[in-house]
Amino acid sequence: MRRAVALALALLAAAGPVLAAPDLSADGLLRDHLWREVRRAPVGRRPRVGLVLSAGSLRGVAHVGVIRVLENAGFPIDVVAGTSMGSVVGSFYAGGIPLERMWKIAINLRMDSGANLSVRSLIFLILFDRLLSSENAEKMIRLTLHGMTFDRLLKPFACVSMDIYTGEAIIFRDGDVATAVRASMNLPGIFQPLEYRHRFLVDGGVVDYIPVDAARLLGAQWTLASVTETDFTAARPKSVLDALEQVIDIRGAYLSREQRRQANFLIEPPVGGIGMFDSQRIPEALDKGVIAAAKRLPAAEESLILASIPLLAPGWSAESAGAAR
Repeated sequence: MRRAVALALALLAAAGPVLAAPDLSADGLLRDHLWREVRRAPVGRRPRVGLVLSAGSLRGVAHVGVIRVLENAGFPIDVVAGTSMGSVVGSFYAGGIPLERMWKIAINLRMDSGANLSVRSLIFLILFDRLLSSENAEKMIRLTLHGMTFDRLLKPFACVSMDIYTGEAIIFRDGDVATAVRASMNLPGIFQPLEYRHRFLVDGGVVDYIPVDAARLLGAQWTLASVTETDFTAARPKSVLDALEQVIDIRGAYLSREQRRQANFLIEPPVGGIGMFDSQRIPEALDKGVIAAAKRLPAAEESLILASIPLLAPGWSAESAGAAR
């Protein structure tokens, strides 16, 4: 196998300057051969791949569509990191929940199904300044994952929350998964801060919208980020909750500018017009995740191939390529 890879790399070198990035799309057979090698190569002969799932409220269900395409293509994913809704989807994926079940959970999801959101509780929130509890979300996640702790997940996983008193990003990598994910999706201004180990935790999207750093902490060497930002210019807020969501989303958009540059590859489902309570548009978000990932899949494969070339044939060099001409 190494001889085949070395020959393929030599052919790449023969096609142009050694230092130039080869145009893999120009030779489908060569590209397909290299992709097969990368896809089945162990970590060490390719980079450790991290899947990064952004915050994004209900829009984040599009991550499920993205994962469906990656899984069907056999795209290697070694570690997973998520924030807010990305932490929910990421924990289920890392926990080995079948994609068909994840899809059904997403279809039936409502923002009030994971939280204590009733008419009475919303009245207390608005009129009496009483924050709600996200306890139901924790129960749902614990039930789905059968009470898993991080060390029992099938893939290494991390999620991000924020200490509301210090502004510090808190990255969870051990302990109870349901508690960590609840903290990561605990929207400030709506839900009570979650008291955990002398900290008071809220949604991690406020400080780490695209948690590339969390994936790097898990050892990721190449990261693919699924980003589900809002288009906050599309509509004016019509309620207190809409305004709060918009403030969080604007903050997230500014944060994501730098974090986008940190990721090696981006998939961006066009779900910007879907709001926090637009549960009737969940099927649309799922489909947009599938379509966006399918469009970007060939480019993602080529990006990972190029990142893997020095590891696939460590003895290959400009001199060896020249000798093969």
